Amino acid sequence: MNNANNTELPIGVFDSGVGGLTVLKALAAELPHEDLIYLGDTARLPYGTKSPASISRYACQAARLLQQREIKLLVVACNTATAVALDQLRAQLHPLPVIGVVGPGANAAVAARPGGRHLVLATEATVRLGAYRRAILELDPSASVQELACELLVSLAEEGWNDGPIPAAIIDRYLGSLGAAASGVNSVILGCTHFPLLRQAITAAFASNVSVVDSASTTAAVARNLLQNMGLAREIGHAGSMLLLATDGTSRFARVGGWFLGKKLSAGDVTLVDL
Repeated sequence: MNNANNTELPIGVFDSGVGGLTVLKALAAELPHEDLIYLGDTARLPYGTKSPASISRYACQAARLLQQREIKLLVVACNTATAVALDQLRAQLHPLPVIGVVGPGANAAVAARPGGRHLVLATEATVRLGAYRRAILELDPSASVQELACELLVSLAEEGWNDGPIPAAIIDRYLGSLGAAASGVNSVILGCTHFPLLRQAITAAFASNVSVVDSASTTAAVARNLLQNMGLAREIGHAGSMLLLATDGTSRFARVGGWFLGKKLSAGDVTLVDL
């Protein structure tokens, strides 16, 4: 890879839908001089209900489309695709660097609370795959990890119900299933890319000394360091751009995606593509 020529290439990001836009937003904040291309595979969401073979195939197809648009880094902004297909994507795209969202979140949690008691809030698919548990225990065998599927929080995020009594009550109901164990955690990992939108409500459910780890912001920091270390970071002075791609439903993508990005979008801001 000729770094001198590749610094100006964009960063590619993909997810099964709009959730990965929290990662895109974090990347834009961390790397304001970089161009970003986001692909939401909305025609085939959610990935979590599919077989590992299908998830791998979808992820590889999404990555191939972004690779064809000439990117310098791929960010897998989907917990399920990261858990199932990260190694396969790295092999397929080599030498293009590929990062997922699970490793950065696990690293941040372990750094914040060595030997701690970690609670991963995620979707059913991510909990079933156990990716965060494995990643944390590989880094810190003395840690303990609980994983809690909070599927309704995805719907709340996509409806824009991020605060108030409804999300507070649902979060309390989920945590109630853990009993006394919920009060003993040291860190809470937002193991779904939708959950940063509910960070305030989630944080309020725990004691003030509990660390809340956002996989979106931690992934953006990893991307920044990787680009700098590889000499691929774009020079300061360029105003970064953002290109949004979807495989279906551009109107819904724009409506819901606007909440995730914190700005109004129209269907015309989203380009329809076919994998």
